[in-house]
Amino acid sequence: MAVTGPDFVALQVRDLEASARFYTERLGLARAAVSPPGAVVFATEPVPFAVREPMVDLDATDRLGWGVALWLKADDVDKLHDDLASHGVTIVTAPSDGPFGRTFAFADPDGYVVTLHG
Repeated sequence: MAVTGPDFVALQVRDLEASARFYTERLGLARAAVSPPGAVVFATEPVPFAVREPMVDLDATDRLGWGVALWLKADDVDKLHDDLASHGVTIVTAPSDGPFGRTFAFADPDGYVVTLHG
């Protein structure tokens, strides 16, 4: 018996609907047809991604997700970067070319650092 890899990724967030709106409006993710109570699942492939109500006290730390790297794939990294920046989203690293293609990182409404690559 062996683990085959990531099967589901979820971020615990302070305001479920605000975070769901951010990921739909700013990143263009579509909500999945069904989500469990207290979560919003997005129709991402091959691994489902979700935001969910917290299971721990998120205010007990000043940096959520410290040490965890969340990468999402995008079709047009530069266009997405420009849109996020124009809407006041904190850009953590500017777009650059690297081993995974065009890449940049931003902070979501809870301060999670998310890297997008093309």
